[in-house]
Amino acid sequence: MTIFYFTGTGNSLAVAKRIGGNLISIPKIIGSVNQKYEDNIIGFVFPIYALAAPKMVRQFLEKVQFKADYTFAIGTYGNSTGSAMKDIQKLAKKNGNSFDYTDSVKMVDNCLPIFDIGKEIENIPKKKTEEKIILIKENIENKISKQEKSSIAMQMFSAIISGLLKYEKSAKKYIVNKQCNKCGICMQVCIGKNIKIQDNNIYFNENCAGCQACIHLCPQNAIHLKNEKNNIRWINPDVTINEIILANN
Repeated sequence: MTIFYFTGTGNSLAVAKRIGGNLISIPKIIGSVNQKYEDNIIGFVFPIYALAAPKMVRQFLEKVQFKADYTFAIGTYGNSTGSAMKDIQKLAKKNGNSFDYTDSVKMVDNCLPIFDIGKEIENIPKKKTEEKIILIKENIENKISKQEKSSIAMQMFSAIISGLLKYEKSAKKYIVNKQCNKCGICMQVCIGKNIKIQDNNIYFNENCAGCQACIHLCPQNAIHLKNEKNNIRWINPDVTINEIILANN
């Protein structure tokens, strides 16, 4: 089994690890010339940002060709999946691929302007994350066919929201305070290679993936947003910072 994954603060990587198989980071291979893969089972695990799959995941699906006896796509989310899973199926089919099984798992939402991370952590038992991961793993092992559905109204709403919330320049709003010691962790975990440390200063460019990994994984808690709910941060407990660094470099 081969699983392609995209992760910022570890949720999707944690799910991919639980499912098992050969894990391949999408950011590491997005620029590869050969994008043809074959295995008995092929899957994708990714977060859902603003009711859509991340831009890099969509770009990868537009170019990759995969052949397998069974295929699946799993989205991790904190509030709503919108029509993300239906849209990802459409995108796969547009490029000659398809998923036998699409599903999603509710986890801690790391979007700081919208969610209080402390409350998100408190609500983990209510999200029934563990139960859903177990079910997803069983469904994949049994090669269950299922498509996550969304109404036409939700598809329209998702298109509006994902169209309005563009992440490319969002890092321009990040604030770095005096606690920063230029350790470079933010640069190493950045999916879009969007951060540069030069002349003892940190620079954010315009290729932000919107994962907020640089904020959550900063050891000094030195990166902030003006409108964040609080300064509590999140990294999935089943994933280490080193694993995220390796995934995104």
